[in-house]
Amino acid sequence: MKLMRVGPVGQEKPALLDQDGKIRDLSGHVADIGGEAISPEGLTKIAAIDASTLPELSGDRIGACVTGTGKFICIGLNYSDHAAETGATVPPEPIIFMKATSAIVGPNDDVVIPRTSEKTDWEVELGVVIGKTAKYVSEAEALEYVAGYCLTNDVSERAFQTERAGQWTKGKSCDTFGPIGPWLVTKDEVADPQNLGMWLTVNGEKMQNGSSKTMVYGVAFLVSYLSQFMSLHPGDVISTGTPPGVGLGLKPPRFLKAGDVVELGIDGLGTQKQTFVADI
Repeated sequence: MKLMRVGPVGQEKPALLDQDGKIRDLSGHVADIGGEAISPEGLTKIAAIDASTLPELSGDRIGACVTGTGKFICIGLNYSDHAAETGATVPPEPIIFMKATSAIVGPNDDVVIPRTSEKTDWEVELGVVIGKTAKYVSEAEALEYVAGYCLTNDVSERAFQTERAGQWTKGKSCDTFGPIGPWLVTKDEVADPQNLGMWLTVNGEKMQNGSSKTMVYGVAFLVSYLSQFMSLHPGDVISTGTPPGVGLGLKPPRFLKAGDVVELGIDGLGTQKQTFVADI
């Protein structure tokens, strides 16, 4: 299934995308796309609904594909080819940092460049949405705790991230720096999360063209690994890293400015399109 949330900010309705590409209203069956609705039992109930009987909704605005996200966890330098382009070595264990949940926006919402930004950058990433509480789970059972997958843009301000004292979080958590969606694609529709093509363009120019097969630490490993340190709860999102082609890695580096348009996609998970605007 492709689950989504549509409507004005703060008034999104739960919905699904049917086989004909029509957006169907789920609000008569679930309160929202999150919590119990994305548990294994909740997803089974939604799957049993005859989508043709549901009212159609317009897709004027698509919101973030999941709500109730308590943790937005990101993995750094998780693609061997991306690590190489930045001059970094592949870490012996996953690099973990957090993106503030207040950064979450819809997949096509404007992204606001912070007032003092010098180096706002792009990162197409595979997002993993947790469906049931995971704690101390093994790698073999880890995918049982995944509700599905989504497309994320881990927007980053590199000067905030690496040139000022402290850790990476402040370079990752600016308002609107977390577009997710358009859909939460349930895991039964993703045959192999480690073999997904992914791409990103800036003003129509292809910047990233990679595959999740070059991830150093795969989805199952990451879910298991993170669950050793913290409980993962329904609605938590893990953004699993980016392939090469980010602005920081170009020679010379290139960063985003107001008016730039970024488009990105992952096989089977849909596309996003954001216009970057100045914070006034």
